[in-house]
Amino acid sequence: MRIAVTGSIATDHLMTFPGRFADQLVADQLHTVSLSFLVDKLDVRRGGVAANIAFGMGQLGTRPILVGAAGADFDEYRAWLERHGVDTDSVRISDTLHTARFVCTTDADHNQIGSFYTGAMSEARLIELKTVADRVGGLDLVSIGADDPEAMLRHTEECRARSIPFAADFSQQIARMDGEEIRILLDGATYLFSNEYEKGLIETKTGWSDEEILSRVGHRVTTLGARGVRIERTGEDPIEVGTPDEERKADPTGVGDAFRAGFLSGLAWGVSLERAAQIGCMLATLVIETVGTQEYQLRRGHFMERFTKAYGDEAAAEVQAHLS
Repeated sequence: MRIAVTGSIATDHLMTFPGRFADQLVADQLHTVSLSFLVDKLDVRRGGVAANIAFGMGQLGTRPILVGAAGADFDEYRAWLERHGVDTDSVRISDTLHTARFVCTTDADHNQIGSFYTGAMSEARLIELKTVADRVGGLDLVSIGADDPEAMLRHTEECRARSIPFAADFSQQIARMDGEEIRILLDGATYLFSNEYEKGLIETKTGWSDEEILSRVGHRVTTLGARGVRIERTGEDPIEVGTPDEERKADPTGVGDAFRAGFLSGLAWGVSLERAAQIGCMLATLVIETVGTQEYQLRRGHFMERFTKAYGDEAAAEVQAHLS
């Protein structure tokens, strides 16, 4: 099964300032702030929702096709993703813009000053999925994740026009989209991904009830944080899957992307929806135990040991056949 993962490709530049921002601000001079902070630590981490999802799928051996836009500075990131099983040949490289970037400084009180540079991400709207499909011999599913809004709309419309099944996964872009845009992006989706809060926001902005949305999508997949995930389909009982026990909680960033990577990999393997959700929850647990969205290691023996403990021998035997 050939799955294309569209969405943002970015790097995070995270700095730590040992003092307090508040101590550097003069109350009657806030209209003319001019400050610089000498930071003690810089972490550069790979990110972007599409790259995170593709990385997880690559770790599971399903060779996803990454579709997005990056800058000429993408070479090192590309090599990293290729080493971890991701097809990056459909990434558009901008001639003039850098890869999208989040730059953030955190002080001793955990206050943050950050900026997000969209950069080359704005060129994702120029990517045609037909070109991707022709290169790889057709697409069985396109995951449409948070990206340049025009790119999300173009990919959705092209999937509908070409009868390519697609997954709607707006995540961070829900806040800036209006109800009409969201209605266009979800109508006809084979899968609609969101967390619980986003689920309510989608219903509020579209004006559609849960039942109306279910009538317009094949499956509604709602992540529930520590409680796992719920999958709903019209006329059928919901499927609910819990999460494995955590060994520690290091960093929640990227957990949702990891779930999607595991779930989509399960679809690629042809396992049941319940099993796909279990794979997603197991991968998400590995990510929450690690600082960074692509810093975890998938050691197959360790993965299967914990998967067996969480979901039983029968589930593990089915997954083991594909993971090997």
